[in-house]
Amino acid sequence: MRLLVNLVVNAVALWVTTLIVSGGTHVTPYEDTPLAWVLTYLLLGVIWGVVNGIIGGILRTAGFCIYVLTLGLIALVVNGFLFWLVGWISSLIGFGLTVDGFWWAVLAALVMSILTAILGALTRGIGRRTSSDED
Repeated sequence: MRLLVNLVVNAVALWVTTLIVSGGTHVTPYEDTPLAWVLTYLLLGVIWGVVNGIIGGILRTAGFCIYVLTLGLIALVVNGFLFWLVGWISSLIGFGLTVDGFWWAVLAALVMSILTAILGALTRGIGRRTSSDED
């Protein structure tokens, strides 16, 4: 259940990010219907989760010393690279996220990080098991 909540949070954060950073990011669905738009954002949420979890985890672990030296500011560049990578992967599929440049990706990643933190805090209790659920 928590995985589905995270997927929806990523999709909504990506949708709002593309609205805010509309000058440098665009989403193209596979067809122009409301269901196609929703499925496109959900697919991009899955791609973002996989890229951020696997590649982001590797980059953060390998670059730990750089994170310490820059007091975490390198995270902006790493997250921008991951956002750009999601755009590149979705372009291989033939639809999805288009990012106009690396610095647009950095700005979009910053906005998406803020939105994901806010939405994650709002949905924190959804999908968690409590001790009363096990009875």
